[in-house]
Amino acid sequence: MDAILKACDRYSINGIYGAHNATRLRALTLLMRYSGPRIGDAVTCARDRLVGSKLFLYQAKTGTPVYCPLPPLVVDALKDVKSPNAKYFFWTGQGKPKSAVGDAQRSFRKLFELAEVTGHPHMFRDTFAVELLQHGVSLETVSMLLGHASIKVTEKHYKRWVKTLQDKLEAEAMKAWPVATSGAKKVCGTRPPQRRRRSRLAVA
Repeated sequence: MDAILKACDRYSINGIYGAHNATRLRALTLLMRYSGPRIGDAVTCARDRLVGSKLFLYQAKTGTPVYCPLPPLVVDALKDVKSPNAKYFFWTGQGKPKSAVGDAQRSFRKLFELAEVTGHPHMFRDTFAVELLQHGVSLETVSMLLGHASIKVTEKHYKRWVKTLQDKLEAEAMKAWPVATSGAKKVCGTRPPQRRRRSRLAVA
């Protein structure tokens, strides 16, 4: 991640955004890494979806809005973005969103080459999900943040990491087990058998 962010500063100033290319790419990278949207949703993200330090993701079926809190560096990066269209962070609002996504994908390919990183923009979404799972966030919560239609979709894509988390939880739980001792096993609630003392009386 550090290599990609550093490469943003070395990105070409050619194109319609000129010197703002670095600022835009850095903000887009951070947004995708710390909120996990698909590239299409990130590129067409409207400015009014940023509410304080939280990003509005979508309206749940229950009618409850779903937000994702953003780290200060992401909020600051988004506020620094200069766009031809005041309504959006990255999209001009002209043409089809599909074209804007294509432009972003080409920019990321160039950025990854500069950073000498092999990958694709979707890896930011994957990293977002895996980091949450590794820190103990429930699969249900991760599924909501990713906007999956069903928790089964989340489990299918991140089954490996769910198992890794379960293994970790089991290992942590086992730390509370009593320490095994060598020799005879002790039975809870009973006294260990007493050895008989040999009589010291002389035998006639």
